[in-house]
Amino acid sequence: MLIGAHVSTAGGLVHAVERGVERDCDAIQIFHQSPRAWRPTNFTGDDYAAFNEAFAASQLQSVVIHAVYLINTCSPDPEIAEKSLASLTHALRVGDAIGADGVVLHAGSRKKDPLEEAVARSGALVREALAETESCPVLFENTAGTTGPLGRDFDELEMLVDAAGAGERIGICIDCCHLFASGFEIVEPEQLSVVVDDLDRVVGLDRLRCLHVNDSAVPMGANRDKHANVGEGEMGERGIATFLSEPRFEDLPALLETPGPEKKGTDAAEIARAKAFRAEGLRAR
Repeated sequence: MLIGAHVSTAGGLVHAVERGVERDCDAIQIFHQSPRAWRPTNFTGDDYAAFNEAFAASQLQSVVIHAVYLINTCSPDPEIAEKSLASLTHALRVGDAIGADGVVLHAGSRKKDPLEEAVARSGALVREALAETESCPVLFENTAGTTGPLGRDFDELEMLVDAAGAGERIGICIDCCHLFASGFEIVEPEQLSVVVDDLDRVVGLDRLRCLHVNDSAVPMGANRDKHANVGEGEMGERGIATFLSEPRFEDLPALLETPGPEKKGTDAAEIARAKAFRAEGLRAR
């Protein structure tokens, strides 16, 4: 398992590699543009070359891009749809340039629109973005259980995969905090095994390309997306150890997106704790 974290690209794309190395990450995740603005970051060929050179010289084995949260692939608003398409396409092009293992995508919220119509709109937009890019996959992420945001359970993830064409460039990302908040029992190994069996049956484990590792600041089934530092939330050390030691998650990038001790994101100490939790989980199995 490649344990790592979401890191900043502030100051230049190459600095994401430096921040990953400083934290002793095996993998990193980055935004392709500011998460607070629609404007794409105009990376140059030199930016990509510097990143790729630094990445190759580091211990990092995976980089994943997280699409910005402004994107709503199922929006019926033509302006939002156009901006979402441009941003997702940009993310995939950056992914192509740096050899990313995927672009993690929150498909967006349908609000009160019928589920089938929203999923169809999402699929059409994702297919268009894929057609404009080369090889980087789109990875739909599960959400925290509220009605509206697409991907609240495995059935909705499967619908999104199918609507987007179900090709080799379509995968999923599973966030343990979102699973827990959605009411999935995953703290004990036997419980998680049943959930993974269900994921395999409905979506297929061949689609699973990435993990997000966050503890939950809210109880199981609360249907709220609120991350806590690993081992400090409702899942606790046992739940995080169970998730990180699931045998069928081996070799996947497992990325922390936690607040961190000073609300500045995951630090090296938390990466070390996550690796220790994984070791504890493996010993307990």
